[in-house]
Amino acid sequence: MVSVPRSNPSPLELDAVRAALVPLSGPDGPWDELLHRIGDARFVLLGEATHGTHEFYRARIEITKRLIVERGFAAVAIEADWPDAFRVDRYVRGESDDRNAGEALSGFERFPAWMWRNTDVLAFVEWLRAHNDTLARAARVGFHGLDLYSLHRSMAAVLQYLDAEDPEAARRARERYGCFDHFGEDPQAYGHAAAFELTPPCEAAVLAQLRELLRLRSTDETPRELFDAQQNAQVVRNAERYYRSMFAGRASSWNVRDRHMMEVLLRIVAHLERDGARAKLAVWAHNSHLGDARHTSMADQGELNLGQLVRQQYADESFLLGFTTSTGTVTAADNWDEPPQRKAVQPPLPGSYERLFHELGEPAFLLPFGRGEPLEALAGPLLERSIGVIYRPGSERISHYLEARIDRQFDAVVHFDTSRALAPLDASGGRADEDPPDTYPSGL
Repeated sequence: MVSVPRSNPSPLELDAVRAALVPLSGPDGPWDELLHRIGDARFVLLGEATHGTHEFYRARIEITKRLIVERGFAAVAIEADWPDAFRVDRYVRGESDDRNAGEALSGFERFPAWMWRNTDVLAFVEWLRAHNDTLARAARVGFHGLDLYSLHRSMAAVLQYLDAEDPEAARRARERYGCFDHFGEDPQAYGHAAAFELTPPCEAAVLAQLRELLRLRSTDETPRELFDAQQNAQVVRNAERYYRSMFAGRASSWNVRDRHMMEVLLRIVAHLERDGARAKLAVWAHNSHLGDARHTSMADQGELNLGQLVRQQYADESFLLGFTTSTGTVTAADNWDEPPQRKAVQPPLPGSYERLFHELGEPAFLLPFGRGEPLEALAGPLLERSIGVIYRPGSERISHYLEARIDRQFDAVVHFDTSRALAPLDASGGRADEDPPDTYPSGL
């Protein structure tokens, strides 16, 4: 994407944007209009411009509740590790020993734990459990993780399943996963050694283990347990590839990660549709993963993302919703593996969508795209802010902005002009049982 300086939008251009937006007012917001535009989409991707803004989480939750209740959505897939989300999945289905949502969310220990261990997600998990309690077991709504940082925890989950089901298969799995033993709990050390041919890669071993598990067929009593083991084996396979690719450059490892998210999404769909039903899923992740990367400066760096992959495969069955904010506060850390703080969000830079939205004078609104005449004020490319789990206002332009055509990146955006920080369930940032991922220091 070529950077083209733009003059400030004219009053007429701003008026055209004002005429297109739907104010977010009243207890239900503009969600009737949003659901009308979502229509019968199977994949609704709900983003966030930060990993620590209360309004983003609250809006995603309210939209998701309506998708579940009114449109029959079968699962929520989030930017989180599979084992942590699977514990929550068992709780909301009424299949775990956890006594409440707080216990179910306690599996989110790795930094940044506050992304999912917060008061908004806590309330949603309890709502989902209560909703599922009204449904037949087969119709209960799932809660799944899309990410791949749980290399060692996923290996342990595979072994635990096989120990109970097939001790000889467990022995073979231990032998294969023993390839990582020389590196302890440090997957980046493995990636470095394998990338520079200091040790044979574990690629063949983890692929063999995945294929063996995928050949298994579950009994009627244990389909989800086997599915969980298969998904963990998939995480191990792609995490091995991810940590090797870290030393080939950011675009390579970023693309491995988002392709993995797409693979997991499709496997969830296949699992849900094994009885012939048409599954619909809501996806929660950062804007950088869910907005179509082809219409941002990410594409100039050779990066793709989940939103792009979903659109390419399901162009007429997907809806991409972004979220933005201008000022307020955000929960974020100064550095990796440090406790979260309540930090002030700096005013948006000139030439950014956030500045343009601020100038509209509306406190909060939905702005749909794709119907009627294009809005010249949005033509861009303009800057778009992106705050991960690390926020460094001192390097705001370099660290937290990309260039985008927001009207092509998303099907609609929700803007909160002033927003407030997410409330963590505790003050800890979460333990770093594995080294920082490739997204360090931004944590997207």
